[in-house]
Amino acid sequence: MPAAVKKASARRNPIRELVFGDLWEFDPAPETADPKLKKRYDLFINGSFVSPRSGKYFSTINPANETKIADIALADASDVDAACQAALKAFTGVWGKMPGKERGKYLYRIARLLQDHAREFAIAETMDGGKPIKESRDFDIPMAAAHFFYHAGWADKLEFLSPGRQLVPRGVVGQVIPWNFPLLMLAWKIAPALAAGNCVVLKPAETTSITALKFGEICQEAGLPNGVVNIVSGAGETGSAVINHPLTSKVAFTGSTEVGKMIMRSLAGTEKKMTMELGGKAANIVFGDAPLDQAVEGIVNGIFFNQGHVCCAGSRLLVQESIAEEVLAKLKRRIAVLRVGDPMDKNTDLGAINSREQLTKITELVQSGVKEGAEMHQSACRLPTKGFFFKPTIFSGVSMSHRIAREEIFGPVLSILTFRTPEEAVEKANNTPYGLSAGVWTDKGSRILKMSTLLKAGVVWANTYNKFDPTSPFGGFKESGFGREGGKQGLLDYLKVA
Repeated sequence: MPAAVKKASARRNPIRELVFGDLWEFDPAPETADPKLKKRYDLFINGSFVSPRSGKYFSTINPANETKIADIALADASDVDAACQAALKAFTGVWGKMPGKERGKYLYRIARLLQDHAREFAIAETMDGGKPIKESRDFDIPMAAAHFFYHAGWADKLEFLSPGRQLVPRGVVGQVIPWNFPLLMLAWKIAPALAAGNCVVLKPAETTSITALKFGEICQEAGLPNGVVNIVSGAGETGSAVINHPLTSKVAFTGSTEVGKMIMRSLAGTEKKMTMELGGKAANIVFGDAPLDQAVEGIVNGIFFNQGHVCCAGSRLLVQESIAEEVLAKLKRRIAVLRVGDPMDKNTDLGAINSREQLTKITELVQSGVKEGAEMHQSACRLPTKGFFFKPTIFSGVSMSHRIAREEIFGPVLSILTFRTPEEAVEKANNTPYGLSAGVWTDKGSRILKMSTLLKAGVVWANTYNKFDPTSPFGGFKESGFGREGGKQGLLDYLKVA
């Protein structure tokens, strides 16, 4: 129930005001806990925080208000080499020889420490990345801890992953993660690598490095042996140094398809194991017999969660013609009451776009949709005067030739297409170079099963969307990458047959 309500005058229609969100005014409910941030973050190498050898730092800003948060160390090739050497020493001297039961204890300890520090990590994640605090608090941090709990349980059971084969760790693993889920992507990468007996050199995204470097403090508090986890911050050159370093025997990358292709070209001809989780243009398919109110909530969650900064976002909505107008009307009403604003406010539904660069890309693609003839529907919300924000946007009348139906926007923009038959839905859904995820909404279980076999996507959700679990493998086909993260399939990618 809102704390304050602005009364409508007699000349205004209260029903209309309720529908379009003018009547209801929420009092601010900001998160005020101390995230325990530093003014400067150094590299985490061999169990200690060390200054970059170049002495260079770069600023990280809060995308919600464009203010500086901290200075972040800029690692060069020599820093990356020191991190890889430390990882190799830890692998050959301690971690690679440690019984799985003992390794698992460290992972359990890390998971519990993440729970203990959950509030400060959630605030730091929101300040640095722009996502609503309720998403950082209720999804990112608990799910990150869950991945460490899950993989801790596997550490002494690796022989059951593939009975009859002897599996051994790969050694030093180089990992590069994106800016949309900084701590969660770190957990997706580091937890299975450590459970399998590897040591890690990780490069976080330059715009969201804080929680990764704060994770170094968790490693220290957990008593993790020196060199098992190393974190080197920087831009693309730093990531390239990690991936191409001769000591990294396995590379894990999550990011754009374009950068993934560059990495694959650079590693061609080497013996390095690669896993790539890349872009997506997911189809969310709604049949005429679907529970529409439930589907609308799933559609909204599928595209507006984390401002659409999700590789598996349901950015293409395929609706059966018989219900298209009704679904569009429901979606218009729904986005009209989405609250866009201060990410630190617990009432906020959509926070800030991660960077000015990403905001420019979203804006350009939306303008192309208007120019190419699609009909745009936007929330009437008022955006903050400072920071990087974009209104929840829906396009109807979209065809497969539109850029907004083909290119990954990575923002709060939904394109609606229609279909008549299941065959047409499958054809349109698969008509993309991507293949990461899809959603199916229908009352018929047999249709769900059939669609899941016909859709070329690594993950297919049925009557829900954006549901994740550490036990379930996640990954794509085609230009959405290869390999899996989570589950025993993801763990196997960090092991090799002896």
